[in-house]
Amino acid sequence: MVRHKYKFNPESLSFEKIRLGFRAVLLRGFAYFVGSLLIAGAYGLLFAIFFDSPKEKALRSEIQQLSVQYEMINKDMDNIEKVISHLEQTDDNLYRTIFEAEPISSSLREGGIGGVNRYKELEDFDNDHIVVETAKRLDKIRKKVYVQSKSFDDLIVLAKRKEEMLTSFPAIMPISNKDLTRTASGFGLRIHPYYKISKFHYGMDFTAPMGTDVYATADGVIESVTIEKRGYGNHIVIDHGFGYKTLYAHLDRSNVRRGQKVKRGDIIGFVGNTGLSLAPHLHYEVHLNDNPVDPSNYYFNDLTAEEYERMIEIASRSGQSFD
Repeated sequence: MVRHKYKFNPESLSFEKIRLGFRAVLLRGFAYFVGSLLIAGAYGLLFAIFFDSPKEKALRSEIQQLSVQYEMINKDMDNIEKVISHLEQTDDNLYRTIFEAEPISSSLREGGIGGVNRYKELEDFDNDHIVVETAKRLDKIRKKVYVQSKSFDDLIVLAKRKEEMLTSFPAIMPISNKDLTRTASGFGLRIHPYYKISKFHYGMDFTAPMGTDVYATADGVIESVTIEKRGYGNHIVIDHGFGYKTLYAHLDRSNVRRGQKVKRGDIIGFVGNTGLSLAPHLHYEVHLNDNPVDPSNYYFNDLTAEEYERMIEIASRSGQSFD
């Protein structure tokens, strides 16, 4: 039933029906329409605040899953960083110590990644701190892995060089001397056999019959083969590299030529009595960076600790050298 509105007319003392014009009806309808929209909007806003749409629910679920994934990734990165840290410590404190190389500086290992803000495109999101921090950690891990990989490449080169270095150490005695009885005079001050004065003896003397084999004590290249009647007499110098050279003096004859490559244990000459020599023997010297050093410190491939002590004792008994 349609309800009508009435207005009291004081002149006629009666209620008269109100008749609206088209404009009033249009305005009223528009007002109802706007009011309905406002009410609907308010309801929609309240619903959106307190209730999620299916799409929003799916997005929230996806965000939660991504957050869990980032947490798992960060835990994995923790384990990776521990492994890398262990490799770094082993590298610096073991491998590089063995190969006599300087450890890698912490500034190189821990240095930041250069450039302007590399993570700008990851910012301005709700969870940008998680993404940015994860990206930063990944970049640091990537750099540490790169530095460590380069270090291992260097260690491979050092290992190959170390192997070459080990074969270049004068590590055996220059003649066969298993019972040590051929040890004559050692390194240090000795009475000169001809001048009868105290003079520094820069090598070791080994007595042996004429023609006894003389061995190269390490790999190297023959630097010189000298034939002369004074001083060292007929002698050979071998350049072993890495600062090491050895000298074999008073030879009867040589078995090598200048520039020839030799291996440890090769026969390079034969014991003689040439030059300023008291009797048939081999005078043997070791030079490191052009400075003579005690040859007895370089027989570790031939002698046990007990044999070394006995050889030193024998060498020290002789107060006179053979040259």
